[in-house]
Amino acid sequence: MPYVDRQNRICGFLDIEENENSGKFLRRYFILDTREDSLVWYMDNPQNLPSGSPPVGVIKLTYISKVSDATKLRPKAEFCFVMNAGMRKYFLQANDQQDLVEWVNVLNKATKITVPKQSDPLCQMDNANRQAESPGGKKQVSYRTEIVGGVPIITPTQKEEISECSEGGDRNYLKRSQSHLPYFPAKHPPDNAIIKAGYCVKQGAVV
Repeated sequence: MPYVDRQNRICGFLDIEENENSGKFLRRYFILDTREDSLVWYMDNPQNLPSGSPPVGVIKLTYISKVSDATKLRPKAEFCFVMNAGMRKYFLQANDQQDLVEWVNVLNKATKITVPKQSDPLCQMDNANRQAESPGGKKQVSYRTEIVGGVPIITPTQKEEISECSEGGDRNYLKRSQSHLPYFPAKHPPDNAIIKAGYCVKQGAVV
């Protein structure tokens, strides 16, 4: 079972398939250290090894995207779970079902990406700046969407430019855009449109 040591790290023994797709699992001692942002494993408990013994393997927690039960993927490996890290899947074996569930939970919790809430100071400053830009508390800005290299680009426009655009111009613009993208770009929003802003999470090693 994973346990917490004196340095507040989660530790325990697991069997790991060090050589990918080899089917051979080796017994290793794992240390999950959230302060160092790493999962490290040794041949044995470092207390039983010579001082300064290097780890067998190290994975940065930011590279781990998901940890899940893998009993269906590896039916011959009992109490098996898989850890997706970058371009590779690491298969590990726990001691029993409870051990498997606990390791999956602690690893997923340690690698979970959290999005800051609106109550965070950074968000409050951003909202205050937005409200200060207009006396009514809402920034009234119109935007124009253009397709550059197949990518939608949104740029602010002046009110005068919007009034000069005719419906015929909008139709021609949609016809041009249709040949590049399978969807229609957004039309000009009204002057009182509220622009939504917030955080977005990119997870995984592949761009």
